[in-house]
Amino acid sequence: MPPRLIGMLLAAWASLPVSTQADETPAESLIPVTRAELRAELDAQEGKVVLVNFWATWCRPCLEEIPIFMQLESRLRDSGFSFIAVSLDEPGGAESVVRPFMDEWFPDFTSFLSIERDMDDIVSVIDNGWNEILPTSYLVARDGSVAERIQGKKSAEQFEMKIRALIESP
Repeated sequence: MPPRLIGMLLAAWASLPVSTQADETPAESLIPVTRAELRAELDAQEGKVVLVNFWATWCRPCLEEIPIFMQLESRLRDSGFSFIAVSLDEPGGAESVVRPFMDEWFPDFTSFLSIERDMDDIVSVIDNGWNEILPTSYLVARDGSVAERIQGKKSAEQFEMKIRALIESP
């Protein structure tokens, strides 16, 4: 990994809030998910503004966005915002690639890992017309409808502006 990216990741990670409760039980950080399970998770979020992000360990812009999403979720959770991450890495690499990567760079990050054979199968829960560009995020309105597809790396300010607009809309 290039030193510049490592520095950016470490700086973003260091700025995240840290829990001080010693008796917390760590939650599973990488959760296998099927198409049906992702649909159920989205249905359970109805009433909230949700950002669903599809990412992979081999996608550099994806990795640069993860700290942004973690910070936004921390800041906006009480406003009715929720963040769902879905890794599109190969399911067979969960223990050898994805989990070690998350443990090293994003230890407080929780993500689903698609176990569908084809990336399109899991993304089609939200978008049948996905063009296989990563990173891809979807802003889902409180009524469960997709408000916007966001592709390519965006800044924290761009994401926050879009999220706040949905949070503040009636």
